[in-house]
Amino acid sequence: QAGGMLLALLGWGSSCVTTFVPLWKNLNLDLNELEVWNMGLWQVCITQEEGVVECQAHGSFLALPPELRISRLLMCVSNGLGLLGCLLAAMGLDSWRACEDKPGQKQRLLLAGGVVLGTAGITTLVPVSWVAYNTVLDFWDETVPDIVPRWEFGEATFLGWFAGAFLAAGGLLLACSARST
Repeated sequence: QAGGMLLALLGWGSSCVTTFVPLWKNLNLDLNELEVWNMGLWQVCITQEEGVVECQAHGSFLALPPELRISRLLMCVSNGLGLLGCLLAAMGLDSWRACEDKPGQKQRLLLAGGVVLGTAGITTLVPVSWVAYNTVLDFWDETVPDIVPRWEFGEATFLGWFAGAFLAAGGLLLACSARST
């Protein structure tokens, strides 16, 4: 139970960070190597060589590509589910004193927390993988000339994959521990 809860908390925290950092995609311009462009779900940032970072929110929600619009929604849902799952699972832990006189209810809380955390993991993996898939498609698009810079994976993409895996693994461990008690 402790391992599942630790993985769940680590996954939930990583999912929250992934949602809000503007590091989903990176763009290095060959023409101007002093700038690095970073895109997230909420804003685009330009980092200059001097360390100056300028960020600007996306102009319009409807102007965003579909994968970014849906990813915003799914990541927010994932963060909410992760918090709910952690709370439910925490109340069902053996070390938690609440509902001590009702072991069946503790088992159901732990199982529900595990299922909700597993759902949060899937809800994190889907948008991150969808944005990554579209990044790969755009990168290898043969209709775009070779001299045009292309977006690549950012650090948040990898953090999102780890977050989803940790949430799903933590939920699975918690659900299995509920079945064994």
